[in-house]
Amino acid sequence: MILSDDRKSHFAHVVADGIWSDDLVEFTDEDFAIRLARQAVDKFCAQIDQLDDVVRDKLRSLKRGVVEGSPEWETLYGKYFEEELKRRGNL
Repeated sequence: MILSDDRKSHFAHVVADGIWSDDLVEFTDEDFAIRLARQAVDKFCAQIDQLDDVVRDKLRSLKRGVVEGSPEWETLYGKYFEEELKRRGNL
C-alpha cells in the first residue's frame, strides 16, 4: 500500500484522536501516542504490501495466464487476498 508520509501521519493523528475522544485511553504524552499510532500505520501498510506480493505471485503462477486488470484478475485477486488474510488469522 503506497501512502505518502503526510497521509500516514494524518491516519496516525486520526487513530490517536479517535481513541482519545472515545475515552478508550488517556494520553500523558500526545506526541508519544501519535508516534505509536504512526508505527502501527507503518506496520499495517507493510503487511498489506506483503500480502499484495503473495497474491500477485499466486496470480502469476496460474497456468492460464490471467491478464492483470481484467475482470477475472480482479475477482481472483480479491479471492486470494481474502484467503491469505484468513490463513494469517487477520480476518
